[in-house]
Amino acid sequence: MKEQYMAFIERQLDEVTIALVGKYTALEDAYASVLKALNHAALFCNRKLKILFIHASDLEANTQKDDPVKYHEAWQQLCSAHGVLVPGGFGSRGIEGKIAAIEWARTQSKPFLGICLGLQCAVIEFARHVLHYKDAHSAEFDKCEHQVVIEMPEHNPGNMGGTMRLGRRTTHFVNDDSIVKKLYGNKASVDERHRHRYEVNPAYIEECEKAGMKFVGRSDDNERMEILELENHPYFVAVQYHPEYISRPLKPSAPYLGLIWAACGELKNVLSHVAKEQSPTDISAKSPSPFSHVNLFRHT
Repeated sequence: MKEQYMAFIERQLDEVTIALVGKYTALEDAYASVLKALNHAALFCNRKLKILFIHASDLEANTQKDDPVKYHEAWQQLCSAHGVLVPGGFGSRGIEGKIAAIEWARTQSKPFLGICLGLQCAVIEFARHVLHYKDAHSAEFDKCEHQVVIEMPEHNPGNMGGTMRLGRRTTHFVNDDSIVKKLYGNKASVDERHRHRYEVNPAYIEECEKAGMKFVGRSDDNERMEILELENHPYFVAVQYHPEYISRPLKPSAPYLGLIWAACGELKNVLSHVAKEQSPTDISAKSPSPFSHVNLFRHT
């Protein structure tokens, strides 16, 4: 298997470029698990991966004023990518740049994946520019009228110790016509690892869904939004959990695979192989190679 794995890497020819928009881009090891998950997915899709590390602050208006060259270089990199990834993180620095990148991906139909804080930024962006709540923000960063992201009520506000929602949790799919559900092999639920203390405000869910942002995955109690997808978009997906934590070379993370396939323009073709009646075992049994796309459905 090792020889087969190495031979497959050497055969990769076509390149796929992903823009990683974050605040820790000067230290790539900060995103080690994210980079591994991207590489696993690209390997599975038979692509060479090129990652453009973009500091989120460089996309902001303040940088345009203070350092226009850096600003335009950052936007040029973002616009040249085949897909956009906004990973998790903490703190307010770079938030407006992440939101700007997400708005660009949404309006330009660029494949997008948001992880944890990336999901929360996607909701903020949508609330501002689609629902027209110009002051929409997260309670983590601003005390505004429209707090579309709030601290989980069972935690003590202001106390940062021992207040995170951690570990393996179950996400239940509530929409059968979900891209992410298909990527997971049409499972009714999936278990993924979490690490967050803020969540989407349930008060805005109905309004977001009416406008086209669907929360297709939810917690056991149906109160916490775990997965969102945007209607009429090639791939606009965000998850509250961290799927990269359990990604493996021969079993890559489903959301990351979706991003790479969409960035390659192959997602629609891949999903056409998935029938609602088929089980993950039925689908994978048809593949002669461990690196075929149909084997992704071995998420058992």
